[in-house]
Amino acid sequence: MSGSESEERVERSATKSDTNPNGASGNRRAVCNVCKRLYREPKILPCLHTFCSDCIGQLEPFSVSPSHIGRRAARAPSGEDRPSVTVLCPDCDSEVDLPPSGSEGLSTDHLALDEVYRESLVSDGPLGCDLCGEGAAESRCELCCVNLCEFCCQAHRRQKRTASHSVQLLEELKSRGGLSRPVLCSFHPGQELRLFCQPCDLPVCLECAATLHRDHRCCPTQDVIDRHGDRIRELISLHLGPRLEQLTDSLEKVEESQEALQARVNATAIEVRAFARGYANAVEAHCLSLLHRLEELHVQSRNQLHLQRAQLQQALSDIQGSVGFAERLLTCGSDVEILSAKGVTLRRLTSLAEGSGGADPAAVTPDDGSGISFLPRESAGEVEGFPLVGVINSRTVDLSKCTIEGEGLQRSSEGQPAHFTVVCRDSAGDQLTRGGEHVVVSVAHREKKDCTVKTTVVDSSDGSYRVSYTPVEPGLYSVWVCVKARHVKGSPFTLDVKRKLRLHSGTFHCCSFCSSGGAKEARCGCPGTMPGGFKGCGHGHKGHPGRPHWSCCGNTAEKSECLPQSVLAAVSPRGHLRTVEL
Repeated sequence: MSGSESEERVERSATKSDTNPNGASGNRRAVCNVCKRLYREPKILPCLHTFCSDCIGQLEPFSVSPSHIGRRAARAPSGEDRPSVTVLCPDCDSEVDLPPSGSEGLSTDHLALDEVYRESLVSDGPLGCDLCGEGAAESRCELCCVNLCEFCCQAHRRQKRTASHSVQLLEELKSRGGLSRPVLCSFHPGQELRLFCQPCDLPVCLECAATLHRDHRCCPTQDVIDRHGDRIRELISLHLGPRLEQLTDSLEKVEESQEALQARVNATAIEVRAFARGYANAVEAHCLSLLHRLEELHVQSRNQLHLQRAQLQQALSDIQGSVGFAERLLTCGSDVEILSAKGVTLRRLTSLAEGSGGADPAAVTPDDGSGISFLPRESAGEVEGFPLVGVINSRTVDLSKCTIEGEGLQRSSEGQPAHFTVVCRDSAGDQLTRGGEHVVVSVAHREKKDCTVKTTVVDSSDGSYRVSYTPVEPGLYSVWVCVKARHVKGSPFTLDVKRKLRLHSGTFHCCSFCSSGGAKEARCGCPGTMPGGFKGCGHGHKGHPGRPHWSCCGNTAEKSECLPQSVLAAVSPRGHLRTVEL
């Protein structure tokens, strides 16, 4: 059968490559990146990179699962009791877990075997006919996967059973990479995998479907390939495609920021040198110190950009490699090849689509050096007895460290001016010594959408900003405090505006009898008639507060706000707390 012959040819070609340390071919897809030879039992790692099974087995373990080690010690040694080993991929340095059975449990890369097969055909010279074994093969039946000489090709087309088969010229197939080997069953080597068992999620042959999977639902591979292939296409088009674009754009931004950082540093260095040329030795020493500080900032920012660039490149490489593998699998792979690698491909693509592929491009904020500036008028102290000016400024505002000072942020009164201060601070928590930040404050009523309060922000030029406002209505307000168009920590804040204070108009006394000078029939606002002064005060009647109170509202606190009528009605509907003013 042509399948077994092709496998023997692949094995011979792989054996030949063992004598050539540089590999047996210029076809990189047919060569293992570890041993630099043609693939021998190529296996797919979870990161979708392919290596020989022996090469994977020789990788140094990165970590070993302790739970599996305990079980291994408690049981007799077997293939299933091996510890779960994590290794580093030789291509992308990703941590990948090997199954307990080792590299043998990984999915076989049939696309790589096809590349080896095609390479072996080229290296072995002219092909013989797979039917007669005598003539030189010129054509190939894509359905039967056999190579045919001219005579057998004509006979193949005359037979009624094979007349409709697609027969292509070998040279044309070689030029477009269309030669592939049939995928045979590991349990029944003579049988080709043409069916797919849906409960087991595996390609099977006819004999497997009739024996091992006889109670399962097995369908021809061409009937299910669209559904499974569409899932891979969906992950690429809807998730990994946009993410790939974001990573590319972010990487370009980082590279542009590196150039902008270098240009900014160079421009600042020129400015520093031009400023320092007017001074003598002391100024020159000061200039060198400024340049040294500038270089330190440059190195810090550059190292951060290098780190961001490396993280983005790694994430980009992971997705490009996985997407490239998946696209090649969908484009070049047969139905069985796609289904064989479907599981590991979907797991890898899903992992990358869920954001575990490394750096998040949306969270990358490259530093282009905009926070670095030269302040020529700032005092720099004295050098060798000479007063000098000019410092390198790198302190930028940190929104998480900015503070709000003053009670005007939490409470205020209707119609009364209120104030609070916004203090801009750097990452160390120190107040900035300069102004110029874009500070915006908005005060809006939470319930009345059209009720906003005019605010005034005054730059004090020392890192603080005084905010003034006058609320016109009581209620709860939202106060938004933004610096550089971003909220400071805690914003928006809640402001409680009280009603305007109402002064008392009555008399603060014990009762109407006491304030009347002892009149015998003074009427209390409780209501009630009190006895004469010779019989006592008489303020213990029903409805009396029992202590001094205001006659206008009945409030028992001497220094307090006059209660509104709504509060009085809630406290005493009949107004028992109100007394008359005499």
